[in-house]
Formats: sequence, structure tokens, C-alpha cells
Amino acid sequence: MAARRMAPPSGMSRRLTFLFALAAGVAIGNLYWAQPLLGFIAGDLRAATPTAGWLVTATQVGYALGVLLLVPLGDVLDRRRFVPVMLLASAAALLLCALAPSIGVLLLALGVLGMTTISGQILTPLAGDLAGDAHRGRIVGVVGSGTLTGILASRTISGLVAGAAGWRAIFALAAVVAVLLAVLLYRAIPPLAPRTRMPYPQLIASVGPVVMRERVARWTLVLAATGFATFSLFWTALTFLLSGPPFRYPVAVIGLFGLAGLAGVLSGLHGGRLHDRGWSLPATGAAWVLALSAFVTAAFAGRSVVLIVIVIIMIDVALQMQALLNRARLFALSHEARSRLNTALAASNFIGAAIGSAAATTLWSAGGWTAVTITGTALCCFALTVWALGRHGPLVPATSAISPLPHR
Repeated sequence: MAARRMAPPSGMSRRLTFLFALAAGVAIGNLYWAQPLLGFIAGDLRAATPTAGWLVTATQVGYALGVLLLVPLGDVLDRRRFVPVMLLASAAALLLCALAPSIGVLLLALGVLGMTTISGQILTPLAGDLAGDAHRGRIVGVVGSGTLTGILASRTISGLVAGAAGWRAIFALAAVVAVLLAVLLYRAIPPLAPRTRMPYPQLIASVGPVVMRERVARWTLVLAATGFATFSLFWTALTFLLSGPPFRYPVAVIGLFGLAGLAGVLSGLHGGRLHDRGWSLPATGAAWVLALSAFVTAAFAGRSVVLIVIVIIMIDVALQMQALLNRARLFALSHEARSRLNTALAASNFIGAAIGSAAATTLWSAGGWTAVTITGTALCCFALTVWALGRHGPLVPATSAISPLPHR
């Protein structure tokens, strides 16, 4: 039997939107605190550097499990309590990271941290619910921009804090911030009854059927996975390029190049308005044309810092734009299943990113920067083909949203 639902507010205040964006950025940052500190951590805990490399893997695996097993609960739980509980759980994991006496304990703590740091994946569909139809794209875009800012800024912040106070300090500081955000969000999120009720096994099993029932979702997930594969391919290979000849930059300098990608935040802030005005599909095509142009430019940027910065800005604007539009398009399909659709989107993004990272390593060994740019160009052409075939049919939402799945 469907749960009685309260009508959501007609909009979100600027203060609440900023709080959601901040919390989403801090949550996603938990996945990256350790990434630039692997050598530092290995030396302090007397572990081999290859062993320390598993710290990133443990966090990513934990995050994947959290997305698959916990994010769907956003459709059946009171998110005013669910989000703060997840933040407090991640704060406990962060504190364990800060106090970890050995590499084994730190691996376990980071796995738990990855699994519990899913608040951003709950807040984004919640923002879509609270915003209402007229402003959903803009609000989701702002919250999504917070996530992108967290991804790009976390490595730089981690390096600065660790350099000043040691690697444990960043985890302790993040734990304090998580607790503060839990309190603020509990006070700020309005009461909302669960959108549906069903047993947990049925809820998890329904993620696939929710996607399969709607063609727009399937085609959008293909574009999403391609976008994250392209993004990960570029950024992984860029590290190889900047650390080798002719640049030979140290890790600290390479990390600063990520700040150029903050230009993509502006596309998130303004791109949502394009969706609200009904321009989602034309804007998606334009974003992929920009990404294609970026990779063509990148082919000539192997020895020019200026061109590399230009390419970074182009790629981040393009891929952030298409990622935002994908999410807004999915959220418009269903109210009852929005968290499950977000689960499918996050899983697709994760798979795409993993494939892109693995491909970058293989391509760099086989043909260097040239092989990477050719592959990136091919991925953009594939995405444009999917977009061209789908923009008059499979990517156009039907007038009626997905009907709720049967539940007890």
C-alpha cells in the first residue's frame, strides 16, 4: 500500500540550496582526502607504497557498495533523519581514520568511510523533490556543482592541511565538519514522509526494473557512463603527461591544475536553467561538441601549458554540463523512484570512471598522449551518435512519468 505523502514545498531557499551543495561537496571529498597523501601515509605507518595504493581502492569499493545498498533507501526512509545519520556514520569512520594505528585499520576505516559517505547522492534527488518542476534543473545544477567542487578541491585541501599538520589532521577536521553538517541539515530539511513503502530486498531488486521500464533512462545512462569514462580517461592521462617530460612537475603542482577545472562549476550553476527552459537535449549535444573540440585541441597540447589549461576548462565545462543535464532528465521521470534512478546513475558513472582510468593506463603505455586523445575523440563521437539517434525519440521523455512499481 502506498504511503501517504506530504506535498513538497514549492521551492528551496538560497540558504538551503547552498547548504545542500556544501554538504554534497564535503561528502564526496571524503573519497579523495587520502589520494595525494599515499606516500606520506605509507612512510608514517611503515607500509610499502603499493600497499598504500589500496587505500584509494578500499574507499572506492566502499562507496560503490554504499551507492548500491544504501542510496535506494532514500525512497523509503525519512531523509530528514537518514542524511544526518549517514553524516554521523561517516564522521565516526573519519575519526577512526585519524586514529588508525596501522595500514590494516586504515584500510578498514576507509572502506567504511566510502560506504557511509553517500549523503550527496541522497541530497541531490532530495533537492529535486523540494525544488518543484519549475526550478528543478537549476537547483539540481547548484547542488551538483557543489559535488564537482568537492571532487576538484579535496585533493588540494588535503595536501595543504597535511603539509601543515600531518595526514591525520585532514581526517579529524573532516569528522568535525561532518558532525556540524549533520546538525545543520537535521534542522534545515523539512519533514517529508517516505515516498513509498516496500521491503528492503524488494527495494534493491527494483532498481533494475525502474530503469528497464523507461527507455529515456537507459539511453541517458549510456551517455552518463560515456561522460565519466571520458572525464576519467583525460584526468588520469593528464597526470602521466604532466609528471613526465617535458614538464616533470611534482605532485603538488599537478594538483593545482585541478583548480582550472572549477570552471565547470559555472556550467552547473547555469546549465540547470537550460533544462528548466526545455533545452536539455540541444544543450547536451552542444556539450558533447565542446568535449570533442577539447580533445582535438588536446592532440596539439602535449608541450604547451597554456593549451593544457584551455583544454581542462573546455572538458570540465562540457562534461559537467552533460552530467547535470543527464541527472535532471532522469529526475524528471519519476517522483517515487528518484533515489533508485540516482543509484543507477551513480553506478553507471562509477563503472564509466573505472573503465576510463584503466583505459588511460593501457593507452599511455601503448601510444602515450596521442593514443589518449584519439580515444577521447572516439568516445565523444560515440556520445554524439547516441545523442543524434536519441534526440527525436529515445531521449525524449514521455508525457507521463514512470508509474510506480507495485509494492506492498
